[in-house]
This record gives sequence, structure tokens and C-alpha cells, in this order.
Amino acid sequence: MSATITPDAAGAADDSPATGDRTRRPRRAARLVRPATALLSGVLLYLSFPPRPLWWLALPAFALLGAALHGRRLRAGFGLGHLAGLGFLLPLLVWTGEEVGPVPWLALAAVEALFVAAAGLGIAAVSRLPWWPVLAAAVWILAEGARARVPFGGFPWGKIAFGQADGVFLPLAAVGGTPVLGFAVALCGFGLYEAVRLVRRHRATGTLPRGPLAAGLSVLLPVTGALAALPLVSDAAEDGTATVAAIQGNVPRLGLDFNSQRRAVLDNHVARTRELAEEVKAGTKPQPDFVLWPENSSDIDPYANPDAAAVIEGAVDAVKAPTVVGAVIAPPTGKLRNTLIQWEPGRGPVATYDKRHVQPFGEYIPLRPLVRLFNSNVDRVARDFGPGSEVGVFDLAGTRVGLATCYEAAFDWAVRDTVTHGAQLITVPSNNATFGRSEMTYQQLAMSRVRAVEHSRSVVVPVTSGVSAVIRPDGEIVSQTAMFTPDYLVEEVPLRSSKTLATRLGTLPEALLAAVAAAGLGWAAARSVRARRARP
Repeated sequence: MSATITPDAAGAADDSPATGDRTRRPRRAARLVRPATALLSGVLLYLSFPPRPLWWLALPAFALLGAALHGRRLRAGFGLGHLAGLGFLLPLLVWTGEEVGPVPWLALAAVEALFVAAAGLGIAAVSRLPWWPVLAAAVWILAEGARARVPFGGFPWGKIAFGQADGVFLPLAAVGGTPVLGFAVALCGFGLYEAVRLVRRHRATGTLPRGPLAAGLSVLLPVTGALAALPLVSDAAEDGTATVAAIQGNVPRLGLDFNSQRRAVLDNHVARTRELAEEVKAGTKPQPDFVLWPENSSDIDPYANPDAAAVIEGAVDAVKAPTVVGAVIAPPTGKLRNTLIQWEPGRGPVATYDKRHVQPFGEYIPLRPLVRLFNSNVDRVARDFGPGSEVGVFDLAGTRVGLATCYEAAFDWAVRDTVTHGAQLITVPSNNATFGRSEMTYQQLAMSRVRAVEHSRSVVVPVTSGVSAVIRPDGEIVSQTAMFTPDYLVEEVPLRSSKTLATRLGTLPEALLAAVAAAGLGWAAARSVRARRARP
């Protein structure tokens, strides 16, 4: 029996494997759109961070993240969030492998990206709810808060707020600290996506969908709030001024081996201090009220080594000003101490501050036997550092100076404690020589600028190898050094004692945002349960 091919049959016959492949290829490409969008959002977040002044890229980054996650299932939200986290944190944290190879860098970025993945899951969960941009931004801050606390005391590097030192949202740091600043940026970005989504739906259907008010307010409220907070940002002196000097002695060579050149580093800082003393004597530089050396400026314990104590004392006596010296203290037993010493001319050491938040895998090695299996560089830290317990505030020639050593500047509590204990000025002595000429030093400097606005204090950042800087309470850098250049800065800075709203509220804004996130996640879970029960 012969077969007759009808037009319909002919069309079906044309749907051969070759035709099916052509159909499937666009579908496969369509499946890659959301992963590519999530990855791009992370890359844009990275590009919004210093040393690039592209803070505004955080807004399209969150808009793209919203586009990737909106309406997705939880598992897809987790995976897309992890892609965004890798796109963000892999390039941001590349400096962590500067001298120890790629394994620690890749491991750190992968683990920290899990917090972004969790945020992606939460954002996907709340994305179907009314006012979802508010809930999504709160979920992001909840994930940042968790990342800043666990594991091993947390790792807040890469908080969205730290990329906004040049941005219009910066005044919000004085209102609610880094959580409110980061929330405003995320909310504005998600609001931009929601506005675009509603416009597209309106064009497609000809009807005005629900939610235009939420979209508009999600964009306008953060910007309006930042403008309203501008009067809170002031660099006016309340308690007079102080002339402060920051010493940058530099290190002989880059990398981890700078620790084997301890006497050369100490001598460099002594030489720069004596050079400053000569300029003061000649009248070309003003007499500083106090002098700040960086972290690890004397890795030789001056309490145990009389020769180190003698050269420090000679420099301090020459400059005729109280000097804060960063030293490694090595007691006969127990753990090392990363210590700042208040050294007075003619009197010697009178007070100390031990760094309270020592850096895991840098100053101490958790799980040492396990970590050694992956990287033998852990044995460079032959003896662990231990944390101090007292808040650091020195009285230097009548000025109360709050102390946050290097890594501590990333932690909200470590800086705020000094202000609530009376600091009129903050210093962040640091040692970034291990990380070479990477972006790390600029990322850390941006943190200090945010802290200046958050607490309305001048911030002085002395660094062994740069970039050292003097920052006014409005976040403006008034002077800074070049990297790996011996130098010193001398500036008159305003002293302030009033407390910003952010200082007074402490962790309350973050707790409220976490409660909003938890309420949104609970609401989404309840709706999901009801929907399942309603199915036949």
C-alpha cells in the first residue's frame, strides 16, 4: 500500500534530528542566560570596589542579580547565587594568594561564595512576595552579617559598604553603619530591576501590573535617605585639632620573607622618624603632637631586646612626641602578641594594646594538621598569635586615640568599641607588605574612609609599605603616600567627641534588617506550604 504525504505529515517529517538540534540549540542558549547574568552581576560588584572609583556599578550588579534570581526555585537560587559570589570574590580576593599560591585563594573564595549562594536562595524565595526588593536587600545583609561572624570569627572583606567610599550613599554610614549603607545599595539595585520588569510587562500586556509604588520607592528612598543624611557628615573640629605624623618606613623586599628582615624594617622606621625630627628642628615641618608607626614596624620584641628598645627610644626622644610603635611581643611561653606600644619621650613604654581579632591562617593556623595537607606554607607561622581582650584607646598628649590594628578595621565592633570608649581620633596601623602591589591596600583604605564617616572621626592609617593616609571625618583623604616608598605624613586633623547615630545604635540596625529578612523568608515558606496543600 502506498503512502501519501500530506502537508502536515511533511512538516512533521521535516522535524528530523537535524531540525530538532536547531530547535534545541536556542533552548540551551536560553538556559545559559541566567547563569551568565548571575556571573556578570558578581563581576560588576568586584569592579565597583577600589582602586576603581566605579562605586555605581554596584547598582546594575544588583539589578542583574535580581533578574537572575527573580521567580527561581530555591535550588536554582543557590546555584546562581554561588556563581555570582565566585564572579565577585575570586577577583576581589586574589591578593590572598600573592605569596602562598592559588590554593588558599581559591578555597577562601569558594567558601565565602557559599554565603552569597545562601543569599541567592533567600532572594529567590522572597522574589514572589510583595515589596520583594526590600526583603531581598535585607536577605543580602543577613548573609553579610553571617559571613562577618563565621567561621573562625568571620571574614567581612567585600561587604558592599566597603565599595562605596566614593559613592552618594556614603552618608548613610553615619545613620546605621555598614549594614544600612549596604542595604541601601542593594535595595536601589533590586528596585531598578523591578522598575524595568514592570515597564516590560506593561509594554507586553498593555496593563499596569501591581507593584509600581514598591519599585519606585525602592529606588527613590535610598537616594533620598542618603541626601537627607548629608548634614550628619561633618569634619568640623569639636575638641580642637591635633597635628599627627604617620611614618611609613617601607620594607627591603616584598613578600612573606619581610619577617626575616626585621631589623631592617625597624631601622627604616627609626630613620624616617629621625628625618622628620630634623625637618621639625629646621622649621620645615610642624611639631607633631604624636607620631604613629604601623603594625609590625618593630618585629623585634623591644622588651626582650635592649638594642631594639634603644633605637626606638632614640627616635622617640628625637621627635619629642608620644609615639605608637607596632611590635611583636614574644613571651617566654604562650602565644605571640601583635601589640601597639605607647612610647613616651624620656619615659619609654607606658601602655600597650594587644590586637583583639587576630587573622586566621595569617597570624594563627586553625586546624593546622589538616591545612598542612593542602599547603605547607602554614608552617611559616611557626608560633600562633593570641588575641588581646582590652579595648585600645591611648591618651597621646591629651588626645584620646582609638586603635584598630589592620584586619580589625573590617569588623564593625572592633572600631566602634574605641569610639564608645572615648576615642576622638582613630588609627589603623597596618602591614600590607605580604600582599605586594595588589589591590588589597586600596580595599583596606576604603574601609577606613567608611569608618571615618560612620563614627565622624579623623582616621590615620600608617602602613609599613603603603598606602598610608590621613582621612578627615567626612571620608576625604587629605594626604597619602605611594606604595613601597619610605615617607611620612604630617597633618593637622579635627578632633571630635560627639557620637553619630550609627555609633549609638551599634548592632541594632543590622538586627532589624535581619528580622525583616527572617520575616520575609518565613512568609515565603508559609506561602509555599499553603500552595502545596491546595494542590489536589
